[in-house]
Amino acid sequence: MQEIDFTQAKKDGKGFQFPGEFEITAMGNAGADLPVHVPRLLEGAGLHVLHETVRYKHSAGGNYVSVTVSFRAQTREQYDSAHTVLRADPDIRYTL
Repeated sequence: MQEIDFTQAKKDGKGFQFPGEFEITAMGNAGADLPVHVPRLLEGAGLHVLHETVRYKHSAGGNYVSVTVSFRAQTREQYDSAHTVLRADPDIRYTL
C-alpha cells in the first residue's frame, strides 16, 4: 500500500490536525453491548473518550449496531490505534 502524502493538505490547513477531537464509528454484533464496549476499548488504548458523544443505531433487522463516539488524540499514531484496537475485537465488523 502506498503512503499518502499530506504535505499539501497541511499547507492548506486541511486534513487531520493534531492534537484534536475525532469521531469514529464501529459496526458489529448487536448482542455485544457495543455502546459500552467501544468506549472501553478506546480508553484501554489510552485515548480520552468523550462519553457524552456516544450514540448508536440498530440495523433494520436488529442483528447489528453502529456506535459512534468522539475521542481526543494527541498524535496520528493515537488516532490510528483507535481503529486498530476496534478492528481487532471479534464483535466489531468494521470501523469508519
